[in-house]
Amino acid sequence: MKKWYVAHTMASHEFKIRDAILRAIKGTHLEDKVGEILIPTQNTFHIRDGKRIEREKKLFNSYLILELEMSPEVYNFIVGLPGVTHFLGTGKKPQPLSEKEINRLLGYADRDGDDAKSYDFLPGDMVKITDGPFSDFEGVIEKAKKESGKLIVKVTVFGRVTPVEVGYDQVEIM
Repeated sequence: MKKWYVAHTMASHEFKIRDAILRAIKGTHLEDKVGEILIPTQNTFHIRDGKRIEREKKLFNSYLILELEMSPEVYNFIVGLPGVTHFLGTGKKPQPLSEKEINRLLGYADRDGDDAKSYDFLPGDMVKITDGPFSDFEGVIEKAKKESGKLIVKVTVFGRVTPVEVGYDQVEIM
């Protein structure tokens, strides 16, 4: 049975390693043991000088999320690839993600940020405020008000955590 695992990679090698895995397993007996390979990205935007600037941003730098039927052979194959450092877990025993964790990750991967109003901000998301009096402050979303397009973000001001209300178009996901 396949479960989801997280592999740590060298910085900026996620796409290269994903492609290397897919090329190497094609036509081999390992093809059935490797499922999806995710590199969660988010299309974000920010407002600079009144212009909307879009970019694709990796949510988890240096990590691949792999659906695997884990065996010693699969483990050695993945860890043996150049650029892969280790699996998350204890020692040489990779720890699969829980159902709750993978649902949250898949929720991230399915969200589309092309239009700020369509983006489903979730409590706990890290954001950077890009416009208004709290510009350049970073915080955690406490509450998202989809109907009004507003967020309550906890930021630290003068050493105190303070909730501030900002619009969807005033933040970018970190």
